[in-house]
Amino acid sequence: MQAQQSKPYHERNIVLIGFMGAGKTTIGKALAAKLSREFIDVDELIAAEQGMPVTEIFRTLGEGAFRRMEKEYISELCLQQRGAVLSLGGGAFLQEEIRDLCMANAAVFLMDIPWEQWKTRLPLIRDSRPILQNKTDEEIKALYDSRQAIYERHHCKVDAGSQTPEAAAQAIVDWLEEQK
Repeated sequence: MQAQQSKPYHERNIVLIGFMGAGKTTIGKALAAKLSREFIDVDELIAAEQGMPVTEIFRTLGEGAFRRMEKEYISELCLQQRGAVLSLGGGAFLQEEIRDLCMANAAVFLMDIPWEQWKTRLPLIRDSRPILQNKTDEEIKALYDSRQAIYERHHCKVDAGSQTPEAAAQAIVDWLEEQK
């Protein structure tokens, strides 16, 4: 299937990227409602189709198996799905093929949240994120820092830390309107 690079951004799938717990799912649901689009959380889709939570997939099959599944699902969604809002897991953009595919076929928005704001969310998400299991706060900060360079490939950065999910979703709608 051909890349959608020539398609205007407002006609492409919308892909939300960013560190785990940055608000991709919450903002994505608000955005999908505003645009009357389908919302797909890729991690939830994988978990549902595998019949086990992502933490269990990591534990039983390993991170490598999960990353392969993630690439397969995102590739299929980017090339075959139309008009959806996709929330990618925090580690999805670590794979260059996924970054390239999303940048060429979707409108990619980084849900940006500063470390100081993000770390207040850590107690709420630590147990549900396999990559955070058994990590110290210092190790998590190093992971956060290492991923920031990966997230620099996007079409637009959205402040997900100091505004409401509704306002962040509206910022995306406004950006898309400006691109027409």
